[in-house]
Amino acid sequence: MTQPNSPPSTPLLDKVNLPRDLKAIDDKDLPQLAGELRAEMIDAVSRTGGHLGAGLGVVELTIAIHKVFDTPHDRLIFDVGHQCYPHKILTGRRDRIRTLRQENGLSGFTRRAESEYDPFGAAHSSTSISAGLGMAVASELQGVKRNVISVIGDGAMSAGMAYEALNRGLPSGRMPPASCTFIHSAMSCTLEQMPPAPELLDQVSGATVRSSVKSYLACPTAA
Repeated sequence: MTQPNSPPSTPLLDKVNLPRDLKAIDDKDLPQLAGELRAEMIDAVSRTGGHLGAGLGVVELTIAIHKVFDTPHDRLIFDVGHQCYPHKILTGRRDRIRTLRQENGLSGFTRRAESEYDPFGAAHSSTSISAGLGMAVASELQGVKRNVISVIGDGAMSAGMAYEALNRGLPSGRMPPASCTFIHSAMSCTLEQMPPAPELLDQVSGATVRSSVKSYLACPTAA
């Protein structure tokens, strides 16, 4: 019987158990960290099955968001959730990542009962913006200052529910300044390339915050 390959060597990733550990990693070493995180995810999915492409497309973006923002105080929402494997590795669940989609193992999506870093459970597309809007408004009403980040792919942006949330948030002035939405493309990791309504989306994704995150991305199209 063929035995699985040994886990990849990940000396830099081994230093990261929670997102706060990313603060200690020098920016110049982030491309190496991204490579190790990608290798770890590929190895895990090769053993358990699951969603591979979606997670590979957001490795750099996930690192950048967790380095720039203060999760779990800042809320990070993944639309659908099938792109959350890198997020799970970085948020204290690496030791269980090879139990993905197994009985009593990690969920293949974000799951609130699993981690405080999963503020929203989905597994259905196009709900992240409305969820983020609700969390941002609730935080504002409670007088709590926090950022709310919704990661939504170009495919999910084709659904009316996403635009309903944008329409609810922007023209009525209900989108609090702290709420920001990032649009990603699983093919190229860019932040602006795919949105079908760039003028509208630019109002949601503050240019300053977006530039901060983009500075951490290793993919050349994000320069």
